[in-house]
Amino acid sequence: MSPEAHSAPRSLAESLRMRDDASLAALLRSRPDLITPVPTDLTQLATRAGTRASVLRALERLDRFALQAAEALAVAPDPASYGTLLGLMAGDAGDETVADALPRAVGTLREQALVWGDDERMRLVRTARELLAPSAQHPSPTGLGPSVQEATSGMSPGRIQEIVAAAGLASTHDSVSAVTALTGLFSDRKKMTALLGEAPEASREVLSRLVWGPPYGQVTADPAAHLRWLLDRGLLLPTAPGTVVLPREVALHLREGRAHRAPEPLPPAVGPDATHAPQVVDATAAGQAYTALATVEELLKDWDEGGPAVLRAGGLSVRDLKRTAVALDVPEPVAAFWVELAYAAGLLASDGEADERYAATPFYEEWLERPPAERWGRLAEVWLSATRTAGLVGGRDAKDRALSALGPGLDRSAAPEVRHRVLALLAALPQGAAPGAEAVLARLRWERALRGQQQDGGDDDLRSRLARWTLSEAELLGVTGRGALSAHGRALIGASKGASAASVTPASSVTSASAASAASAPSVASAASVASAASAGSAASAESFGPGDKLPVHHRPAPPVEPRSPAEQAVDTAAAARLLAPLLPEPLDHVLLQADLTAVAPGPLRRPLAATLDVLADVESKGGATVYRFTPASVRRALDAGRAAADLHAFLTAHSRTPVPQPLAYLIDDVARKHGHLRVGAASAYVRCDDDALLNEILADKRAAALRLRRLAPTVLAAQSDPAALLEGLRAMGYAPAAESAEGDVLITRADAHRTPPRTAPEPVPDGPPPPDATLLSAAIRAIRAGDLAATAPRKAAGSTGAAGAPLAGGELPRTSSAETLATMQAAVLTGGSLWIGYVNAEGSASQRVIAPIRVEGGFVTAYDHTADEVRTYPLHRITGVAELADD
Repeated sequence: MSPEAHSAPRSLAESLRMRDDASLAALLRSRPDLITPVPTDLTQLATRAGTRASVLRALERLDRFALQAAEALAVAPDPASYGTLLGLMAGDAGDETVADALPRAVGTLREQALVWGDDERMRLVRTARELLAPSAQHPSPTGLGPSVQEATSGMSPGRIQEIVAAAGLASTHDSVSAVTALTGLFSDRKKMTALLGEAPEASREVLSRLVWGPPYGQVTADPAAHLRWLLDRGLLLPTAPGTVVLPREVALHLREGRAHRAPEPLPPAVGPDATHAPQVVDATAAGQAYTALATVEELLKDWDEGGPAVLRAGGLSVRDLKRTAVALDVPEPVAAFWVELAYAAGLLASDGEADERYAATPFYEEWLERPPAERWGRLAEVWLSATRTAGLVGGRDAKDRALSALGPGLDRSAAPEVRHRVLALLAALPQGAAPGAEAVLARLRWERALRGQQQDGGDDDLRSRLARWTLSEAELLGVTGRGALSAHGRALIGASKGASAASVTPASSVTSASAASAASAPSVASAASVASAASAGSAASAESFGPGDKLPVHHRPAPPVEPRSPAEQAVDTAAAARLLAPLLPEPLDHVLLQADLTAVAPGPLRRPLAATLDVLADVESKGGATVYRFTPASVRRALDAGRAAADLHAFLTAHSRTPVPQPLAYLIDDVARKHGHLRVGAASAYVRCDDDALLNEILADKRAAALRLRRLAPTVLAAQSDPAALLEGLRAMGYAPAAESAEGDVLITRADAHRTPPRTAPEPVPDGPPPPDATLLSAAIRAIRAGDLAATAPRKAAGSTGAAGAPLAGGELPRTSSAETLATMQAAVLTGGSLWIGYVNAEGSASQRVIAPIRVEGGFVTAYDHTADEVRTYPLHRITGVAELADD
């Protein structure tokens, strides 16, 4: 290795230049915005790593202790040694836990290029220092104020000399040395202890109120004696008229060297708050998964013939959401969740018609044909990766506009990461264990400290709300049961690789468990109370974190969640579906008919049976068993769909475990006898009947006045309303008319659903650029290395005798004449040397490259391009100039 490699770096670019490929890959993986697009060289990479947006994004991804270390470096001298940082973090008395955890925190900052330099000269990147350093406009979380040098920058030299004299120091000839002497006094523990020992008690009380921040205070034009004592000795320094500040050095002495009141080197422990038998958890979750499937089917069945209208601004109106909630018998926030989940799964969309409405998509039919476990897998998979957040429905956006279900503005790019972290944290606990809400919220804030600080640690920060919604939605969806992660939930996030399905106990009758889990208050309450969780990835993985590896798993900082490819997630979803399948009840092929015109389905019904029964009867109640009620209107609906009375009798006889009750048989026959006696067609509309006495009865009925009927012939009445309104009006009067075509045939109204044109499911909105894969990382690092070689290689001027020339300033391209370029190229072919060229491509983009010419002919040069790591051919007329590389 060259001597320069052993020397301390003088800039972030030099520090990056000294890294190996693995370290550069770790940087680009943790900060993917740096690779979009790929930098041309390491200098450009360092510049991009120091931009405000990139640094702020990196700071937001730091855990609390790493952020505290960065905040301590922001108030330390620049550069600072590792010992100085340790003193600021552990204090004068030292702290073994802090000392053990600090190497990991510093390693994180170095890996992410927020800190560079060796342990003797560590530097926080300038942008991070500007963001974290204390100022009057942006106080530091440390509570420290400006240094003596910063606070006295606008003070007159005479006043500085007065302070130095009052503090017992010898006067100096200039302000710089005076400020240095005052800083040295305040940094000397023994001298400061002696100075403060002379202070009045009231003065020490003032200092104690300012020591942990905020460091600013107000004074009058004529301060009291105890304040004057502090001002005279520089223990309080004026920053503006009437405002004083406690200098940083004084505060650190009073804090015994600590930059933070309470360093947090360890993540908050997350242990089980309640423990249930794994079989109970799995059965409860499976019951809720069955309920989830039934709810989504019911939602889309309710919208079969065209759902609610789409608002002009997009989305579902508040009134339609309330109607949907009533139809599903759930609260409005839960209804919004199911609507958004069906939309994310590609099961519903807007139809795109002139009077735009929501309806099921063609994919819904395909989804219905799948086995129940696979249908659940589809819902769970899209929920896990969706960025649309149903919990925001009913809130307001930044412009104070209402956020509606299926409307714009619901995407939150952090949602998938939070869901993965929450479930990974649950997976780290023993099977059947449910964590406490406050513990997991504290853990989440520790994992992403800067965002928590922006909300003052309150429960209203976005990540905490996402965590609460995650646990609530996971319970609704059947990923968790009683607040604990189920076996199929573990498989869904890949946390049960290689685990056997021995813990899965097939449930021959999960119907009762389904009813219990759906209606049980403890189950739902636990979802609400535990619906706040956080994790920084799978805390159970045995990654190396230095001293932190001695910690228990629930104390150990978790590694970042690695991005999962769609193929990997599909494998995990299939595994989860296989574990769930034996827990779901088998569909039944029978019902129990009762004498009170009801039918009881003791479990889920097979699809053909359920579809026919939905037309023939109305659902009266749901739960572990579904109760259907037969009414004249429901029987007429079946007859309108083309069924004859004999078909209905045969259907009920074939699918009932009990004899068909006589009242039900009479009801079917009675409705069938009247059905179709009246015929309605289009005139605007007409009524036709062979029984003119019946038409006389209709004309004489006062309720028919709104239909504005008149007789055209003894057996025909004409109406001024449309056929649909006429049908509804006659049915409301108690008749059973049938619609007929222009040819006089009875029109059969089947329950054909309204479907949208083919629609794709909404794509999640990513949180910044996606993490690069190994192939992209390898190619990018090669390109950056080669570009850096071209930018930094020592060069000598074209035509020189061999003396190395300095690189051109500002990345300026070499400029030579065409004859000089051609001669230098031909000479390099003979000698096998490498050249530095400037090149402008067909789009006009200029770049610099290092090439080794192989041949020159026909106006082209064929050369090995070190920048691209391949052989390329370049037109000579596009080469701006050429320079030889220095011999070394």
